[in-house]
Amino acid sequence: MKERVRLLICDDHPIVRAGFEGILAGNPGFEVVGEAGDGREGVEMARRLRPDVVLIDLRMPEMEGVEAIGKIKAERPETQVLVLTTYDSDADILRAIEAGATGYLLKDAPREELFRAIMAASRGEPVLAPSVTARLMKRAQAPAGSTLSDREVEVLGLVARGASNREIARGLHLSEATVKTHLIHVFNKLGVADRTAAVTTALEKGILRLEGP
Repeated sequence: MKERVRLLICDDHPIVRAGFEGILAGNPGFEVVGEAGDGREGVEMARRLRPDVVLIDLRMPEMEGVEAIGKIKAERPETQVLVLTTYDSDADILRAIEAGATGYLLKDAPREELFRAIMAASRGEPVLAPSVTARLMKRAQAPAGSTLSDREVEVLGLVARGASNREIARGLHLSEATVKTHLIHVFNKLGVADRTAAVTTALEKGILRLEGP
């Protein structure tokens, strides 16, 4: 008999955690091994319990979901992370995927869709809610130069003001590696090779607007 998929639920609302546990208890293929009430606790429990899949929200106290995803994947690459949230903005989706999330599902997904998503995630297969797929397709088909995420524009705006990667990281509460990753994405999307060209191109295209201090 195939082993059950071991799950960790990470959400700051007890009633949501209880609801998901109740739904998952009805499927003999799943076993909920733990519940975490914030991102930091989720990282600690993932380290200790070694679940196959972590179901995680994005907006949580102590440590937000995206940061928790990155830490979980850094410590346990074999653990898959499935985002379950009410937020579906382009920036949220891309940040979660870039952090290492295997899938992105909205909390109003039907029960069977949730089950299929968890099984797919446990196999390492990408899972996206239909509405999320549509948003990413639309973004991919947008004209070059118009696809920067909110965070990328924010980082580029600080670059335009002369901030170093270290200063940007400190100001946005990110790691320097994450800042570098954002800049690489900006360079690729704008078709440029350096910071100065990125700022110049973004200003020319109206993506970036510099205002007074």
